[in-house]
Amino acid sequence: MKPDYKNWMPKGMVLTAAAATAVFLLLFVVFGCTGILSGTLKTVLFIVFLVGTVIGLGVTLWMVLMYRAFSYNGKRQMSRQIIEGIAKHVRLPDGGKGLDVGCGSGALTIAVAKRNPNAQMVGLDRWGKEYASFNKPLCESNAKAEGVCNTSFVQGDATKLAFPEGSFDAVVSNYVYHNIPTKDRQALLLETLRVLKKGGAFAIHDIFSKSKYGDMRAFVQKLKAMGYEQVELIDTTDGTFITKTESIWMELAGSALLVGRK
Repeated sequence: MKPDYKNWMPKGMVLTAAAATAVFLLLFVVFGCTGILSGTLKTVLFIVFLVGTVIGLGVTLWMVLMYRAFSYNGKRQMSRQIIEGIAKHVRLPDGGKGLDVGCGSGALTIAVAKRNPNAQMVGLDRWGKEYASFNKPLCESNAKAEGVCNTSFVQGDATKLAFPEGSFDAVVSNYVYHNIPTKDRQALLLETLRVLKKGGAFAIHDIFSKSKYGDMRAFVQKLKAMGYEQVELIDTTDGTFITKTESIWMELAGSALLVGRK
């Protein structure tokens, strides 16, 4: 039995884009290249369906390349590289407990649990319709396939964690908060850090661009002023996880790892 961590670019989205492109192409051929219509209407539809086909082809190609890059079974295996890279930053005490916010298919939860066999890891996700193939049974199945027994998975809301302050010895997350519609993503980070114990470690990876998060350098200084220690914002687009070129065409520019200790 092998784990199935799915793909960060869901196959359903790729197929939907391909199907939409095929429809535009069919309409372009039927209404733009035959004699069914004529005059101005034919010209307008010719342009509309041609533009739709070209855009669809571009989007579909981009999605296919993303799917191949993120695949756990392909040559690039970017997802695996990122997950293992984050997990290396987390060391839990024996008997400790960690939280993975937005665990998806359980990959990061399981990776941290494997590196800390004497601690417990909790994976939390709302498992929304955007990633319909990700769910709690899948996470549990993946943990079983990896031979990991020190994990549990719960449904929850990253914007308002249902845990008391100081519940965990470590908190981790990967590419989650930038997907949440809000004007203040720094507040989401503070909500995650709220459940971290004094002395606990955090490793949060996301697209920390200014457009999404504001001034993250200032946020790092804010955390230090609040008493957090060893806070760093590590650029992961310098080949650490991905290359500069990949970060641009994959729209991951600004990816960085926020690490530190409370």
